[in-house]
Amino acid sequence: MIINKLHYISQGATPKEHLENIQNACQSGAELVQLRLKDLSDKKMLKTALEAREITNHFQTRLIINDHYKIAKEVKADGVHLGKSDACPTEARKHLYTWQIIGGTANTLEDCKNLINKEVDYIGLGPFRFTTTKENLSPVLGLDGYSLIIEELKTETPVIAIGGITENDIDDLLKSGVSGIAMSGEITRDFNKIRTFNKLLQAGNSEEQKYEF
Repeated sequence: MIINKLHYISQGATPKEHLENIQNACQSGAELVQLRLKDLSDKKMLKTALEAREITNHFQTRLIINDHYKIAKEVKADGVHLGKSDACPTEARKHLYTWQIIGGTANTLEDCKNLINKEVDYIGLGPFRFTTTKENLSPVLGLDGYSLIIEELKTETPVIAIGGITENDIDDLLKSGVSGIAMSGEITRDFNKIRTFNKLLQAGNSEEQKYEF
């Protein structure tokens, strides 16, 4: 299974803003977007996820739902991303379709090992540096942190770097051994940068295959 090298994590003050930003990301060439909404009722979350699925289907973009694995199944999203306080990946796997991706959040080597044991499809490892888009931030890893963890892991499970990453960080992060990057603020400020990031990551249609199901 190919895991995309660039993940756009949605931002916005309202569900409507999240959807507008997902639309902009898809139009600008994003191949995977994660709908990340907090403190929303299940009913509103489902409605927003259905609209996000409609947008991403139109652009043939992968859609990952943050946290809500039952909603991810209901809207036939491409997968779910589970934070450390969300459902256990093993439990979520029982409910999902066989083709749906599961990603998990990690901040330490121990977190990564636990996720690998639970057979996630990718690990979102961070934060790289301080970021205002996430509350209760864990200690930042920096380049050395990524290098040490990835060297120790020796895993084929893709590791996606996240947390305050900018264009200038991509080259060094790839050298540390990560498979890709997840971005939120940097892309939301300028969706045209998606093409630049895809180029730096050697991502995009020529490098990545679509996952057919």
